[in-house]
Amino acid sequence: MWSFPAEEYKAALQQVTSCEESLNSLQHQVELSSERLPQIMAVIQNVIERLEPHRYLQDQGLYTDLAVHQVGQELSRLEGDIGDIHSQLNNAQTQKLSKEVGKLLKDVGRMQISKTVNMKTVKEKLRYLKNSQDRYCLKGMMSNISDPVTTKISPYGKTIISGSWGKQAQRDSEGQKNSFWVQPLLNSHIWGNTVRVYQTYEDFMASTNHKDFTVAPSFTHANTIDGPSAILYGEALYYHCYRSADICRYDLNSNSVKRVTLPGTGVGFNNKFPYCYYDCRANSDIEVEADETGLWALYATVGNHGNLVVSRLLWDSEAETLNVSQTWETRIFKKAVSNAFMVCGVLYATRYVDDYREEVFYAFDTATGREDNSLSLPLEKVVKGVASLSYNPTNKQIYMYNDGYLLAYQASFSTPFDTYNRK
Repeated sequence: MWSFPAEEYKAALQQVTSCEESLNSLQHQVELSSERLPQIMAVIQNVIERLEPHRYLQDQGLYTDLAVHQVGQELSRLEGDIGDIHSQLNNAQTQKLSKEVGKLLKDVGRMQISKTVNMKTVKEKLRYLKNSQDRYCLKGMMSNISDPVTTKISPYGKTIISGSWGKQAQRDSEGQKNSFWVQPLLNSHIWGNTVRVYQTYEDFMASTNHKDFTVAPSFTHANTIDGPSAILYGEALYYHCYRSADICRYDLNSNSVKRVTLPGTGVGFNNKFPYCYYDCRANSDIEVEADETGLWALYATVGNHGNLVVSRLLWDSEAETLNVSQTWETRIFKKAVSNAFMVCGVLYATRYVDDYREEVFYAFDTATGREDNSLSLPLEKVVKGVASLSYNPTNKQIYMYNDGYLLAYQASFSTPFDTYNRK
């Protein structure tokens, strides 16, 4: 049994912490390729499994070498992937990250020479890496959608046929971590000014212990919710602002509203480019969606001939501003679609099949610009109309507001994004 020099341990721990902070900041700026990420996951999982039998050493505050040489080799492979990120971005942050990883590998080398390693430090680092990889998109293309796993009548009743609902969609949100919400369009099935939030799934299913938030003082205010467009992301509700080309962000804590105007020539609103296919859904021109990579706005423009447009939304918490960082134009006519949602940067669109079934038939990958219209993934319904669809990255479920019925489905994935339909 070996002891770990306090000075080396402190230095290594500081470098690990610094590396972790840089990784956490960088993860929002770059999406690793699906070819490398599964390899990284396998490396991390393999090391964790080998560490598991030695847990008692950590509990007793003891240390051992635990195949330091192999751990060093695995970290070297991780360094190679980080090097690829640096070659893509080549900015000050990636330079700093590369240097920090290099320092960490040198420390591991010193540990290997002395045959000592602090088990707690290694395990904390591996746990961080395992948790961080969940933020990236490893799942591949959607291959199946389950039958409804949740079926419930809206707490506002079946007569309120339009709105949105779901589980809070931000992965690391603390204040609304497990909350569920319902946003009804109470005025003409087009406009709304409230959102109801339940802190637990059990409260939601029992329709108890809720809190109602008022986002606008009337149904004609500039901050009123226009169409079935909302998503609860963290502690803010994002939605289409009343009769405008704007996206609004309502803060549940401060009750303040920030907004951003969507880019494009002739952004459609007020029933210019609603979801139609079989029946048009009133004022479904613009909606907000969330996935593993963040927030998105889906809409259509005159400049893109009424075809779907996808814009990435970013909230700057320091400046308290809502921004659009990037925009993609597709070739799918929005009125030929019944609804749409985002998963891992891929737009999925649906069409009406019959009164009891929708079908995911189209996908557009923002990473490559490739489209696929050969999909055929059924979505079972209770009744005919679909007001909204949204995907939740925290549990990989899809939420449908089905003319007053609230349905949830489990999504499954198969083929990696970088190999599917890109040859």
